[in-house]
Amino acid sequence: MTQLAAARDLSPLRLGLIGSPNSGKTTLFNALTGLRAKVGNYPGVTVERREGSLNLAGRQAVVIDLPGTYSLDPISPDEAVVTQVLAGEIEDVAPPEALIVVADACSLERSLLLITQVLAKEKPTCLVLTMMDELAARGGSLDTQRLEAALGIPVVPVVGHRGQGIRTLRERLTDPEAWSQPQILPPGDRAALSGWVDSVMTACSAQRPAAHALTERIDRVVVHPVLGSLLFLAVMLTFFQLIFAWATPAMDGINEAMGWASEAVRNAVPPGLLADFLADGLIAGVGSVIVFLPQIVLLFALLYLLEDVGYMARAAFVVDRAMARIGLEGRAFVALLSSFACAVPGIMATRTVPSPRDRLVTILVAPLMTCSARLPVYALLIAAFVPAENVIGPIGLQGLVLFGLYFVAPLAAMTVAAVLRRSLLPGEGMPFTLELPSYRMPSLRLWLSQVGGSAWAFVRRAGTIILVASVVLWMLLTFPRTPAPPDLEPEAAAAYALEHSAAGRIGKAIEPAIAPLGFDWKIGVGLLASLAAREVFVSTLAQVYATEDPDASLREAIRADIDPTTGRKIFTPPTVAALLTFFVFALQCTSTIATMARETNSWRWPAFAFGYMLALAYGFAFLARTVTAALI
Repeated sequence: MTQLAAARDLSPLRLGLIGSPNSGKTTLFNALTGLRAKVGNYPGVTVERREGSLNLAGRQAVVIDLPGTYSLDPISPDEAVVTQVLAGEIEDVAPPEALIVVADACSLERSLLLITQVLAKEKPTCLVLTMMDELAARGGSLDTQRLEAALGIPVVPVVGHRGQGIRTLRERLTDPEAWSQPQILPPGDRAALSGWVDSVMTACSAQRPAAHALTERIDRVVVHPVLGSLLFLAVMLTFFQLIFAWATPAMDGINEAMGWASEAVRNAVPPGLLADFLADGLIAGVGSVIVFLPQIVLLFALLYLLEDVGYMARAAFVVDRAMARIGLEGRAFVALLSSFACAVPGIMATRTVPSPRDRLVTILVAPLMTCSARLPVYALLIAAFVPAENVIGPIGLQGLVLFGLYFVAPLAAMTVAAVLRRSLLPGEGMPFTLELPSYRMPSLRLWLSQVGGSAWAFVRRAGTIILVASVVLWMLLTFPRTPAPPDLEPEAAAAYALEHSAAGRIGKAIEPAIAPLGFDWKIGVGLLASLAAREVFVSTLAQVYATEDPDASLREAIRADIDPTTGRKIFTPPTVAALLTFFVFALQCTSTIATMARETNSWRWPAFAFGYMLALAYGFAFLARTVTAALI
């Protein structure tokens, strides 16, 4: 009995999905599994593992989506995992019993090297050709029957995002034991291999595809050294303008709903600790972060759209010129770009960087990129203190300030990277090759699933980390309950109780250290709480000010807050400038620190990153406050 025949009766059929980046592998994986995927890491290896189940005419199967690779001669951790999985070298991970190689029909010739290496594994193998619609649009054609004869394996053409060819593929997958196999394996030496590749292409290709005319015309601008850089800035500026302009109505609606919920609780529950906990601890804490969900959704929607259309690959190409000057390359930029959503997947994306030094430098500067967790902090302070007025035409001041904060992040990251490459981590950079995909509109279903998944991750984060932090903070802000002097007004009595709570005492203890930045003890409590996650800063302030004035919105409360000692406002323009600057640089995320430790197999580098980013945050915040004070 063959291995596959035995496996049929014992466990689900394991199918390995192999292909180069931008070959359509992810789209095919989603089409086969219906977006039902388990995501985790390979045991002992910090490389993402995706598996999806499917039913093949009553036969259960598991599709293993292997990391994208151009060959089975690995140069990065991601590519190394592919060869290890195929060889069964990863503990507790059974190797796939049959292989599906995914190749872009428009660039089949470049994929034949990978195909030859996969065929050498002598496992049942099927070739799936994607982008068949684009091949036809560019005047190309492939004879799949002749290609089958040349390779000796089944060949299935598909258009993944439209579902064309998927049924045929599923039918072929039901019986890998019956797949044809090459009688003679392709040659191994490079000279003979080139001749074999030419013979295969001659046999199956009646017409090679022309260059994508529209892509070529657009790329004359998009990847131009000067025009491409200007376009990149224009795209990013528009990006942040839309985040503020389009999200405001929905944010106002959520804010009103949270206010209504808080009032409803206070009307329904008798005054006391329970009412305070529900209104000030849960609703004010979690609700103050949920209100920024529309901006988070817009952020991810625009990021995924730019990526799926094909623009982000061009952005990496344009920025690679600047990256090369500091000793990094475009793969590092792709990882840094991922950090705009969250530093955790950005740090994990450094696995595609071949050079260990480049990878470590990228990990150390990735937290400087402005992740989505900073957005609630920026949005709160900008909406409260930056006038909502246009500067030039439709360009608003609020969006311009947000763009400036996001623009500073990559400049800071590249500057720090340059210093590290010339001091602690010197070495030669590696060449960067990147296949630019043709421009194409993404599948609406896939795009919505990407946005929905990221939005749900934000809500889940609010329901776990921020919820727990809100409960803990409410307890610290409420206890011990110190009676106020009898002659104080109710509002002053609430402030007195807050200052004498556990959180108030902690804030007072660190206030001398942060006073040079213009921060009082309330801001200090928020900064300490934000070490769990940056957006907790907003929920902390929401609870602090809800305790003092339950009827005021957070924006109104921080605008009106007065230092009782001096009679001056707490949130002055210099203080707001310092606070925004602090959040640009500081590493305030436990998840990021833990991920850095896991990826570097050491706590030394996360400690170094936390220390140097804290020093930058403090120094530049002090500078921002000093300069702003001098200008006003």
